Amino acid sequence: MRIALGIEYDGSAFHGWQTQQAGVRSVQHELEQALGQVAAQPVRVQCAGRTDTGVHASGQVVHFDTQAQRPMRSWILGGNVHLPYDANITWAQEVSEGFHARFSATGRHYRYVIANRPTRSALMSRRVVWVHQPLDAEAMHRAAQHLQGMHDFSSYRALACQAKSPQRELRRIGVRRQGNLILIDLYANAFLHHMVRNIAGVLIAIGRGEQAEDWSREILERRDRRQGGVTAPPQGLYLTQVEYPTEYAIPEPAPLDLFG
Repeated sequence: MRIALGIEYDGSAFHGWQTQQAGVRSVQHELEQALGQVAAQPVRVQCAGRTDTGVHASGQVVHFDTQAQRPMRSWILGGNVHLPYDANITWAQEVSEGFHARFSATGRHYRYVIANRPTRSALMSRRVVWVHQPLDAEAMHRAAQHLQGMHDFSSYRALACQAKSPQRELRRIGVRRQGNLILIDLYANAFLHHMVRNIAGVLIAIGRGEQAEDWSREILERRDRRQGGVTAPPQGLYLTQVEYPTEYAIPEPAPLDLFG
C-alpha cells in the first residue's frame, strides 16, 4: 500500500531535508529510520519539497510504499516514538498508487517570519530572522505585488538551481505586521531553489528604505541572479502547506500558530 504522511519539523539542527553522507543529520534519514522501526523493514520516503539547512516545515507531505499492514494510528504514534524531539508526524492516510507527494502537488505555501525589534530574541533566535532597523511593512507589501503572476524568476533563484524552467506562477504574496513580527506569505504552483529567501532579501532592503518599491520589479525584469538582492537567512522560512487535487483527500495542516 501507499501511505501519505503530514510532517512538521524544526529545521534548526538539520542539514536540510535530503539524506546525505553518514553522520550528517537530515529530516529524511530520521523519518526513514523511524518508519522502518514501525514497518520492521526498510522504508524510503518521497517529499513534497526539499527544504534547506535551517528551514522549518509545519505542512510537509511525504509518501512511501510498504508491504507492512499497520493501522494509520500506528504509523503516527509508532513513528513519533522513534523520531527525535524536533520532528513529528501529524497525520497518516492510505492513498492511491497514482499519488506522489511531489508531482501530484498543485500548489505550495510558505511563510517568512521577521522579528523587527531593536534587540534580538533569545526565545525565537532559531525560528525567525532578526532585523533591528525599522521596516515599512506597507512598502514591502506594495513592492511584493510586482512579483505576483506568471513570471521568469531567474533573478530570484539560486545560481545553482537545477530546475529546467525559471517560469513560476506566484499566485499570491502578502506582507503584514503583527506586533514586532513581519510576516511574508507566499503561494505558488511551485518554487525555485532559494526563491522565497531571495524575495525576502529584496523586500527587506525595500522595507529599510535602501531601495525604491519598484526595485523588486526591476530585478525581476533583469532575469539575472547576479543583479539580484541578498539571500535572506534560512531560519525565518516555513513550508506551511502543500495543495493537492481533492480526489486525494489530503488533510489541510493546522495553522502555523507560532506566528498568527
